[in-house]
Amino acid sequence: MSSEIKITLVPGDGIGPEVTHEAVVMLEAVGQWNGVKFHFVEMPIGGAAIRQQGSPLPPATLEAALDSDAVLLGAVGGNEFNLLPPDKRPEAGLLQLRQALGGFANLRPSVAYAPLSNNSPLRPEVTEGADILFVRELLGGLYFGTPRSWDRESGVALNTMLYTREEVVRVARVAFELAQKRRHKVTSVDKANVLEVSQLWRATVTEIAAEYPDVTLEHQYVDACAMHLMNTPRNFDVVLTENLFGDILSDEAAVITGSLGMLPSATIGGKVNLYEPVHGSAPDIAGTGKANPLGAILTAAMLLRHSAGLEQEAQAIETAVQRVLAAGYRTADLARTNQPNQQIVSTREMGKHVFEVLNEIIDCSQAMHAV
Repeated sequence: MSSEIKITLVPGDGIGPEVTHEAVVMLEAVGQWNGVKFHFVEMPIGGAAIRQQGSPLPPATLEAALDSDAVLLGAVGGNEFNLLPPDKRPEAGLLQLRQALGGFANLRPSVAYAPLSNNSPLRPEVTEGADILFVRELLGGLYFGTPRSWDRESGVALNTMLYTREEVVRVARVAFELAQKRRHKVTSVDKANVLEVSQLWRATVTEIAAEYPDVTLEHQYVDACAMHLMNTPRNFDVVLTENLFGDILSDEAAVITGSLGMLPSATIGGKVNLYEPVHGSAPDIAGTGKANPLGAILTAAMLLRHSAGLEQEAQAIETAVQRVLAAGYRTADLARTNQPNQQIVSTREMGKHVFEVLNEIIDCSQAMHAV
């Protein structure tokens, strides 16, 4: 653990600045607790950067990101930029940033929070206790494989699902090492009954599993996994899969939590780790105080865990979020008309409640150490 951590803050567009503000408040509280100095360098990206500098990823933003210990992003995008060429839109800046940082393992937790059990379309008895971590390979597969083409005259299109053994090895090791810190189980998802690339995937993951005898490995076909995630989500711990399957399955599993506003993510393994909540920029509610900051706050917890090595502090933030939800506080996306004892709060108010509970946890921890 370093005593100083440099974070490039890229709030971006829409609700991005609002939610990242609350995440920064939590990180600063942690810094006052344990003496770690967080240095934040705020830079533009996406639509904000286009307005300021005419580019979705200015060179200075990329330089700052590569010179930091972690990058914390809010969201990018806005309807006003839809007529721009694809490589000039806000989303292009995020894709360029991801590519430059080089992260190959995307981590997305899907957790069932008991106070939000009625927010999920799944029955509470199905989701109760579910705590899944998806490890999605992010730089290979159909999204990046070549050749790729669309011949409009002939009506033929082609994409290539390509993986090398080395690409599978490195992401598999991430999954097994994370499983060692959790419940010691990895579910590897493929389509090995049809696809040769999945046969390589399965053989390689099986080979790497031998290096982690304390972790149980199971294989599932992607179609079966899609069903089991909805029927028996408690049976999963770490889910390891390739790019396309991981994209689909992690979005499907979001229903376990009940709101996109609750979902954090991290992209690790490259030069610098990138942290961002899963939700988009939601320009229709930007500036109204309706945005849910909990996804960004939980993303800050992931930053503490994976870039700062501060597990206790990460758990403190996650516990604070759970306690605030248990107390009945809800932003508009979490509110349900049939739920008693809920209090609808603004973005800032939700952040304030989490901050207060986090400080209670910190005070309790300091008191215990003083004894």
